Amino acid sequence: MSDTVSRRSALRLLGGSIAVAAAATSTGFTTTSYASSHTTALKRAEPSAGPRVEGLIAKLTLDEKISLLHGATDPNSLGQAGYIPGVKRLNIPPLRLADGPAGVRITQHATALPAPVLLASAFDPELARRYGQVIGREGRALGQDVLLSPMVNVIRTPYAGRNFETFSEDPLLSADLVAEEIKGIQGEGLIATVKHYAMNNQEKDRMTIDVRVDEQTMNEVELRGFESAVRAGTGAFMGAYNKVKGTYACENQELLTDILRDRWGFEGWVMSDWYATHSTVDAITAGLDMEMPDGKYLGKALKTAVENGSVSEEYLDRAVRRTLATMDDFGLLDGSAPPRPDRDPAAGAAVALDVAKAGATLLRNENRTLPLTGAAARSIAVIGPTGSIPFVSGGGSAHVIPDRADSPLDAIKSRAGRGARVSYTLGEDIFGKAIPEGAFSPGLESEGQRVAAGETWTYEGTLTAQDADEWTFVIHYSGTTRPKVLLDGEELFPVLPDFGEYFTGGLVSAAPDGLAVRRKTLDLAKGTHKVKITAEGGDEGQLFRLRRITGATRAKDVGEAVRAARAAHSVVLFAYEDATEGQDRTTVALPGHQVRLIEAVTAVNPRTTVVLNTSSSTSMPWLRRTAAVLQMYYPGQEGAAATTAVLFGDCDPGGRLTQSFPVDDDHHPVAGDPRRYPGVDGTQEYSEGIHAGYRWYDSEGVRPLFPFGHGLSYTTFSYSDLRIRGSRHGLEVTFTVRNTGRRDGVDIPQVYVGPSPELQLDQPLKLLGGYRRLALRAGEERRVTVRVDERTLSSWDPERHDWVLGTGRRTVWVGASAGELRLRTVAEVHA
Repeated sequence: MSDTVSRRSALRLLGGSIAVAAAATSTGFTTTSYASSHTTALKRAEPSAGPRVEGLIAKLTLDEKISLLHGATDPNSLGQAGYIPGVKRLNIPPLRLADGPAGVRITQHATALPAPVLLASAFDPELARRYGQVIGREGRALGQDVLLSPMVNVIRTPYAGRNFETFSEDPLLSADLVAEEIKGIQGEGLIATVKHYAMNNQEKDRMTIDVRVDEQTMNEVELRGFESAVRAGTGAFMGAYNKVKGTYACENQELLTDILRDRWGFEGWVMSDWYATHSTVDAITAGLDMEMPDGKYLGKALKTAVENGSVSEEYLDRAVRRTLATMDDFGLLDGSAPPRPDRDPAAGAAVALDVAKAGATLLRNENRTLPLTGAAARSIAVIGPTGSIPFVSGGGSAHVIPDRADSPLDAIKSRAGRGARVSYTLGEDIFGKAIPEGAFSPGLESEGQRVAAGETWTYEGTLTAQDADEWTFVIHYSGTTRPKVLLDGEELFPVLPDFGEYFTGGLVSAAPDGLAVRRKTLDLAKGTHKVKITAEGGDEGQLFRLRRITGATRAKDVGEAVRAARAAHSVVLFAYEDATEGQDRTTVALPGHQVRLIEAVTAVNPRTTVVLNTSSSTSMPWLRRTAAVLQMYYPGQEGAAATTAVLFGDCDPGGRLTQSFPVDDDHHPVAGDPRRYPGVDGTQEYSEGIHAGYRWYDSEGVRPLFPFGHGLSYTTFSYSDLRIRGSRHGLEVTFTVRNTGRRDGVDIPQVYVGPSPELQLDQPLKLLGGYRRLALRAGEERRVTVRVDERTLSSWDPERHDWVLGTGRRTVWVGASAGELRLRTVAEVHA
């Protein structure tokens, strides 16, 4: 990828040479050429930011400087995440900072793009740039100056609640995509913020967990994406919540200064994650420039520290300089920033559709079940809650309010056309059914209670359960204060601690009519139970419903789904898993009783396609019962159209897995060792070392359910004639790809490289060296060159604290995935 660096970066590349001899095992061909040596970063002093910024710093008072170093309340809030007030006296404008992993998150409508993990599945850096351009334009159009995105933390554990917000388990793919997305965002005049720096790879105990990681692992696995963001010119970094090697990330000298500034040459500013600052002196001196969202540590406490001599004012000047210099780069200080554009919802929707189709990943397709044609396209049973409710995005800071979002059911009906029979059944209830009024004594109409503004409504009585059963109580409510429901003295829906109330899912936490939703599952004994309900009307009044899901209601829903499946030629069953910031998954299995539903449906109709709207990898004990499995993650506002286009063959499924899918909870890189995940006594150990993701499966000899890079097409491809030669920056791997089928299609050949025999360092058995996304017509053949750069051929030496080229005979493969390697050769690499 491009070696472009930031506008003011002093980082430069030093030259040298590599000799590469490559022998193609199939032909015996050998070639030799030369390339440059590994990169060495230069140490550098804090640079001047130019006369405009230096002049402003000289004029700012101490209080004004401090006001630029922490968040404040926006007097004219647009619903964004953060606000810096600026200094009106000196014409320094305020900054508005919005969340934006999958679109601009404020209180207004915006394009809801597919989740970043779906974008990454396209293996297409240029598409990542287009994705960034949509967010960049919309951010500026919606009054924002800084985007709190992209996220580039690697997918280390399948349980991490934010896996859908990031890209991949592979450092190279992540680095390529983050760079291009940043270029797209900032090309539209919006400042990008790469996050969460660093080692923020889980939500469990994220505010306190201490990550213990060795130097080689940190540099080879997690930091490559962040370094790529610096090279792409990102304006800002966001420090993480967690500790790294015993020190909070937002006061970590090694991360914030030694690596970020001195080695990589970053000259933008570093903000904390929200409430991730823990000190004043340590944070500002280590290199934190801005505390968000308030000024607990870098507000009055910082002023006191400067006045009593604990902190030199030079540290304030340094932090202010970094922020103002970035603002100056974007034309925010001299008025040269281009006028804010209008939103272009149609253009945004078009990109959202392109991304969703490009990232759609077909995992299984037995007997050419897909695409749906002929009788299969004229008689379809759609099953599952996300078949009728559009699943746009995950929860937390990634949730976007879309302009519109169709349901897959409507899209499938429209595409199937007149004369087709498309039925729908729920299958798995997520919002509950009304509790019969007769179950309460005295009687209670629990389906639509209204409480007037300023009033309090109460109910006391009993609920009778006819049989012992598992009950899920579901409350829907409109007010800011959730009704309190006590069952036998226990509160069913208590207010969740910390961010639990704020970060809720993108699907299951809101009913189709917009009411907020909470659930409580418990085993309810047969007989009567005391119930007390208290609901406050608040300032605007309240509407609430109390519902339930029981074994009996589930059995009825599954029975209806089975009858619909038996009556149809084909089944499209939508399965879901709803993830959110602030909490991790507890299993890789589908939640609820969806496994039972899939087993029941596939038992009566083997022509069942399962469409997965999940955040991350999913176990599939039901896999062999299905005809096809299509992974769509969280597909954004155009998800219904994209899913339907793939199902009916209007486009080829263009995605490949950016993470390995484990067979179950016992067979993945962090399984069975609580020190790896979720941590023991507040400490987590990255003891898998550099063997993250598919590298772990290789090193341990464990077979995944689906390997990294896996994905099927509606056509077939062959690879041949592998040749390698050296280039100025590594290896050039050239081969021929041919579409051997009868349909046009998309292929993503991947190049993998084996270890160096001459490095006395831990190395993976193979690692991704490069890839190429190709669209080939039926019968078309194309000669392809994939470049493997020198960084990929190098390992981090903790004794030298630098990259070392991996010399000697190195195996090079070309494959359709990490588990399907088709061509092999050997390259002799000499420094």
